[in-house]
Parts: sequence; C-alpha cells; structure tokens
Amino acid sequence: MGFSMTMPFLPLFIQTLGHFGKWQLNLLSGTAFAVTFLAKAIVSPYWGKLADQYGRKPMCLRASLGMTVTITACGLVPNVTWLIVFRVIQGVFSGYINNANAIVAASVPHEKSGKALGTLATGNVVGTLLGPLLGGVLAGAAGYRSAFLVTGVMMFATFLMTLFCVHETFTPVKKDELVPTKQVFKQLRYPHLIWGLFITTLVIQAASMSVTPIISLLIGELVHHQGNVALVSGIIAALPGLVTLIASPLLGSLSDRVGPERVLIGGLIGAVIIFIPMSFVQNVWQLGILRLLLGISDAALLPAIQALMAFYVPQNAFGRIFSYNQSFQALGSVSGPMLGSVIASLFDYRGVFMMTACLEVFNLVLLLPATRPLRRKAAVSK
Repeated sequence: MGFSMTMPFLPLFIQTLGHFGKWQLNLLSGTAFAVTFLAKAIVSPYWGKLADQYGRKPMCLRASLGMTVTITACGLVPNVTWLIVFRVIQGVFSGYINNANAIVAASVPHEKSGKALGTLATGNVVGTLLGPLLGGVLAGAAGYRSAFLVTGVMMFATFLMTLFCVHETFTPVKKDELVPTKQVFKQLRYPHLIWGLFITTLVIQAASMSVTPIISLLIGELVHHQGNVALVSGIIAALPGLVTLIASPLLGSLSDRVGPERVLIGGLIGAVIIFIPMSFVQNVWQLGILRLLLGISDAALLPAIQALMAFYVPQNAFGRIFSYNQSFQALGSVSGPMLGSVIASLFDYRGVFMMTACLEVFNLVLLLPATRPLRRKAAVSK
C-alpha cells in the first residue's frame, strides 16, 4: 500500500520540484524509479545471506524500519536531487515482501504452497488496490508530500506489527556452518529452472514497471489535462487489484492441482493478449477495462514463481535464493522504467504497452524450455 500510494504520482511530484521539459521529466521520473531497485539488486544477496544465518524476521524488521526513515525523508526533500538520493538509500534497506514470502514458504507444507502464497499475495493486492486511491485523495487534498509522510507512518506501524505479531522458529547458523552459495546451486534439483525463474521474474517486473512512470502522464493526455488527474491516475493504477484480489487465492489453489508452471505460462499468454490492445487506447475507459483484465494475469505470475521456488529450493537456502530472485526482480524494476521512459520520449506513451507485450513474448519463449522437465514429470505421473 505504501509503495502504490506514492509511485503513481512520482512524476507529478517531480514536476513540482522544478521546471522540466518532457524529455527531462521522463528521464528524471525513470531515474527516480530505477535507482531504488538498482540499489536493492546490489545488496539483496548480502541480506539473503544474513537471513539464512539469523532468520527472516530480523530482515523484515530491518526493511520496515529503514523504509520508515527514507520514505518520510522523500516527503521532505527540497529538490529532485535529494529525492533521488533518498530513493537510493530506500533501496538499500528494502526487502520486506521478499522475506515475508520466504517465511510463509518455509512454514507451510509443499502441497499447500500455491494456496498459501496466493493468499499472501492478496495482502499485496489489497495494498496495491487501496494505495493509489488513498494516495490520490491525499495528493489532491494536501499535496504530493503528504502521501510520503503518511506512508512513513504506515511503515513504522508495519515495523511494530512485525516485531510483536510475526513469529518465526529459527535457530541461528554459525557463519562457518553455512553452506556456500555455489554449493547451494549445485544441490538444486532443477538449476536451469531456478535460473529460468530468476530471468522470468526480471522480465515480468520490467514489463510491469515500464508502464508505472508514464501512467499518470498518459492519463493526463487522455483526459486533456482536465479534472483531478492524480485521483483518476490512482483509480486506473488500482484497477488490476480488483480482479487480482479475487483471482490470487483461486489461481493459487489451481496451481496446487495442475502445477504452478502451467498457471505461470497461462498468465504470460494472458498478459501478451492484454498489453497489445492497450497500445491503441483512445480514452480512459478503454484503458481501465484492459487494466481490469490484466489483474487476472497479475494473479498468476509472481505467486506461481514463488510456489515453484518453494518446491525446488532447500529450506536452508531460502533466504539466499529468494534474495537472488529479489535482485532479478529489482533489475527488472530498474530496466523497466528506464525502457518505458525512453520509448515514451522517442515515440509516445502508448508505445510503452507494445514494448511490454514484446517483453512478455520473450519471457514466454524463455520459460517454455525451462519448465519442460516439470511438464514431462506431470504427464508421466498421470
């Protein structure tokens, strides 16, 4: 919720910090998005190693407290330079959701992983749904800075809830007893699958985030800059969550029955079918309907990846493998906004959707051979 309260309006907030042309605004918006995830990609393996040594709950506490400070500071910046600096520091200390996924994956039976992770995803979806709405109301009523300040308070509440309400049974591991990361990868049953999932996570995140920096600017064009653009942007950004909220547990249960690899492939095919017509939208209503449909695809993708990793990664390496996955996700969050900003500047905002569809096609072609052993195994078992 905190992420989605502020991110759809970041370009509009940057507009208030100086006088920028279209190219400058697109580049600064993409940079402000990307630097957080670049920092996260670099430091995540280090945090993952600490998670395997000391537990995932301490990492959740570290992330929530770090984001309390940095997101609050983003709401107090005097110029765009300081905004980018604090976004870098935010990336260094982030990583809450990744460790929450690892806690749940390690705590439930494998045959229930799809449903459990799908249910956990609804928390993310509810936040994604409500965040832009609340952020739009706050931005319209009290300015863009208020969304950052309220998010800082929410991050501190998350820290307190994690401290007192989240329980993890974990015995610390001495550094010299920790299995080396290279050895962990050698022990994986399907190493090519795990690397395929890493790359798939990167592409999925790049496809998703490529739209985020320009969504409010596109909507401004579609409504001819009339009315409350921030509120409309918040509603459009939240629409996929309406469907994902319902679909995530259902698709999670489906993945337990038919296999998460099939659900993942189906989600990618659906994303391609939806993103192509997005590049031809002429009004907000068309965009809104297509984003509603996109919610079904969103419900299938990342929970299925988490379920596959829970199946084929040993528990004593969850922290590191999930953190590597987070690094690839962060790299997607870096490349996606930058690609989106460049495409929007060279062509137009609608061109970003076509580029996103091409990324999803590439992802689908990559994933099919990586999941072939699992599909063969499922066919033999039948």
